[in-house]
Amino acid sequence: MELDGKVAAVTGGTRGVGAGIARALLRAGARVLVCARRPPEEPLPGVEFVPLDVRDAEAVGQWCAGLPRLDVLVNNAGGAPHRMLTEAGADRHARVVELNLLAPLTVSLAAHDHLRRARGSIVMIGSVSGSRPSPGTAAYGAAKAGLESLARSMAVEWAPDIRVNTLVVGMVRTERSHLHYGDRDGIAAVSRTVPLGRLAEPSDVGAAAVFLASPAAAYISGASLHVHGGGERPSFLDAANAGHRSDADKESRHERNL
Repeated sequence: MELDGKVAAVTGGTRGVGAGIARALLRAGARVLVCARRPPEEPLPGVEFVPLDVRDAEAVGQWCAGLPRLDVLVNNAGGAPHRMLTEAGADRHARVVELNLLAPLTVSLAAHDHLRRARGSIVMIGSVSGSRPSPGTAAYGAAKAGLESLARSMAVEWAPDIRVNTLVVGMVRTERSHLHYGDRDGIAAVSRTVPLGRLAEPSDVGAAAVFLASPAAAYISGASLHVHGGGERPSFLDAANAGHRSDADKESRHERNL
């Protein structure tokens, strides 16, 4: 098993993508700790839960100091409400940046000594929002862009003892998908925009996290691995094709009328 005997921690690992990562690490043989502000609604068998707010530097430091060892850190905790920029003050947007950018730095710094001794690995959970416009979640997109940059710098500063990589995640089907994509028909419609024809499952992200944390990725650091099913089909192609079909239909009707 790729991570047999290793200790792995997943922030925000109680549901959705985080829970998928925790399960994958467990299947790979690791002892898995997950932390979040609230316990999971459904316990994850074999996974240990620790109540923790990753924005609280003192609490994070105490938690890391109490660990006997740590080999893998997955900075997954994050997210943001849908909010246009003018619908909130700068302080609200700053909280989004704090959770999605500063908190991963806080946890990584607290875990540094453990990871250095173990010659361990950090996996940042980024987002495609960090590399494209994200109306309604602009601060989140900016934070995720910063997270990738942070990971690349950490990979250089902390080499050769600690590898640091980012998973750039696209749309994922979780228990909260309906809040973003609507009902079953809405999710199906969104899925058709993905080249692979479906949304990711949390297990897809988990498998990628295991790879980056494992010896199979021993020479990979400072990298961004896209887990997005091929990305998004450029909308101008559909618009151009629609225009072409419209012209072809007009020409066909004209010929029938001759």
